[in-house]
Amino acid sequence: MALVLLIGSGGREHALAKKLACSEQVERIFCVPGNGGMSAEKKCECVQLNTHEEILKFASDKGVDLAVIGPEKPLAEGIADKLEENSVPAFGFSRDTARLESSKVFARQFMKKHGIQQPEFSVFESKDSALEFLRENAGKKFFIKADELCGGKGAIPAPDFSAAKNALEKLFDEKICGKGERVLVEEWLQGEECTVMAFTDGKRFEIMPASQDHKRLLDGDRGPNTGGMGAYAPAPVFDETAEKKFRKKVLEPTLDGLRREGFRAKGVLYFGLMFSEEKEPFLLEYNARFGDPEAQPVLSLLDSDLFELLQGCAAGSLGEAGEIKWSGENALCVVLSTKGYPAEYGEEHFEISGLSEAERMPGVSVLHAGTSLEQGRFFTHGGRILGVNAVGATLGEAKQRAYSAVEKISFEGMHFRSDIGRRALGVS
Repeated sequence: MALVLLIGSGGREHALAKKLACSEQVERIFCVPGNGGMSAEKKCECVQLNTHEEILKFASDKGVDLAVIGPEKPLAEGIADKLEENSVPAFGFSRDTARLESSKVFARQFMKKHGIQQPEFSVFESKDSALEFLRENAGKKFFIKADELCGGKGAIPAPDFSAAKNALEKLFDEKICGKGERVLVEEWLQGEECTVMAFTDGKRFEIMPASQDHKRLLDGDRGPNTGGMGAYAPAPVFDETAEKKFRKKVLEPTLDGLRREGFRAKGVLYFGLMFSEEKEPFLLEYNARFGDPEAQPVLSLLDSDLFELLQGCAAGSLGEAGEIKWSGENALCVVLSTKGYPAEYGEEHFEISGLSEAERMPGVSVLHAGTSLEQGRFFTHGGRILGVNAVGATLGEAKQRAYSAVEKISFEGMHFRSDIGRRALGVS
């Protein structure tokens, strides 16, 4: 029986914990640090470890059989490398490979070098030089992106010069994303976005059902960018034609590039895509891990043993796990956030009610992100609090189940979007 170390504390990690706990091969899952919902799961134990050194010692002392790294920050800091060096198999990219997410400039240069279709872009190391470029291109729409990790909030839409100037001030002057030393100015493409995630052992990719995230805070894709307010899978935009072009023009050259560069790639690679009307794929971004909230609906459709898949990736033997099986159903996740998210939100914690009622509903699972468990009661503890996920035979059924479950849950300041799945269901 295997011991698993799971690093992370969000809804993505709760989804991973739930699926790993279903494996008959898994005895115990140590969640570092975990959250309220994860602490209540079977086979799970939340552990507070504050440094990489503490994590390495714990993994060694316990004899951990597999470490699974959820968030981007520890990957960018090289935790997977350190675990492997200490003979702990790790599902997660090396520090060098994680630069595909931690540095947008590095990712763009990688795409260019390996012939992957992407938006046109320019790199700037000062606000003044970026402003000069924008003045010369007045009337065009852009996205301004931080070169650093920014919790999914580093891509700022700039439909006009005023918005672009404000974005540059936030990144260079206010330094909302780390050091604020370099930005990308990218062309604004027209089309429909979707996410494709793929398991990889460094030698092959096995793609998962495509999903579609909802980044903006408010209905109708309005308001500021967030870490994600909901997602659904599969995404209809990723049809047979789109998949064929994606494999040829994005997936295959990416895998070839990883091999040529000699990168250790044992984990999940996330492709953030934009498809034109002709189903031409443009790669908007890589992420070096499962998306959040995309992982929640996608993993709920997985029928194969997740532990076997992750262990196979870490061991370089993904193909030996056999064909990956998916349910063929549809899934939709609605994120419940607290008042003030994604900007400032208070430190006060509010009790959450209705969780048991929601989870008793058919096809529903409630995945915790920002929660704590105190004397048997759950409290809010962050910005994104819960992900209410539901599975159904159709996307419409999954949506109805998810929102019916949302109605059972309440906490002070609760906010959510009411239009998750809008594009697939033809809602304007």
